[in-house]
Amino acid sequence: MSIKIEGVTKVYGNQKALDNVSFEVKKGEVVGFLGPNGAGKSTMMKIISCFIPPTSGKVSVGGFDIMEESMKVREMVGYLPESNPLYYDMYVKEYLGFVCGLYGIKGDRSARIDEMISVTGLEREQHKQIGQLSKGYKQRVGIAQAIIHNPEILILDEPTSGLDPNQLVEIRELIRTLGKEKTIMFSSHIMQEVEAVCDRIIIIDKGNIVKDDKVGGDGVEGKSQSVIVEFDEEVSTDDLSKIEGILKVESIGSSTYRLVSNSEQDLRKTISEWARSSNRLILALKFEDRKLEDVFRKHTT
Repeated sequence: MSIKIEGVTKVYGNQKALDNVSFEVKKGEVVGFLGPNGAGKSTMMKIISCFIPPTSGKVSVGGFDIMEESMKVREMVGYLPESNPLYYDMYVKEYLGFVCGLYGIKGDRSARIDEMISVTGLEREQHKQIGQLSKGYKQRVGIAQAIIHNPEILILDEPTSGLDPNQLVEIRELIRTLGKEKTIMFSSHIMQEVEAVCDRIIIIDKGNIVKDDKVGGDGVEGKSQSVIVEFDEEVSTDDLSKIEGILKVESIGSSTYRLVSNSEQDLRKTISEWARSSNRLILALKFEDRKLEDVFRKHTT
């Protein structure tokens, strides 16, 4: 099931939270929706999940319009809001049973509840009141309620907020597993998590999409690789751009260059062969570690 956003704008009074935003999340994709605080991430997720309407524009989920067929959309979407509202006076299993009732889940609800408790690692806490749980376990309850009706699309707003390092790994693996059969869109401020789980990133800033690329991309289609090469003397960037598979050449210092390619062949080997045939001496050659954090900072500051 896909998510299609077309020219969505959301205005609160005099503040424009989203400004003519358009993008599409295709079936089976795991997309990281990133941006600084106040960028419009949560607003967009609330609109997709039918919690608030857009001021203008169109949103369809699985082919259903959120304004005209919101109940159909709600059936196929699992949503974990950033605030993770829970009933603290309810017990974990009691709450999940309540959620089953809201979704009209038929059949053996107890088996489904036990499965969600196992999947989210709540076994030791299942007999406690939600108000007695740590923040990390409350977050797990929120994830359990988001997936209990087996939705085709998951919208997760900061799903790992408050988790300790061990819990982070477990929930990351859960999201990766769910991503094999569901369309997932989630926000996070943990860049390593996004790199480990996502196929693609969308960065929003001040209500506008400023970056939409595959994880590991550099503004080019598909997976790309980037290397830093230093020669013993300056080399013409025009000559370097003629190397087979090279998409981008940038001089970053005296006799030092950044080369980007989307070829599947090891770019270091390609450059080494070119240098040998051109009688060039390479002093240093290495893959560039292009961190998502750097990409985020570049587009949001």
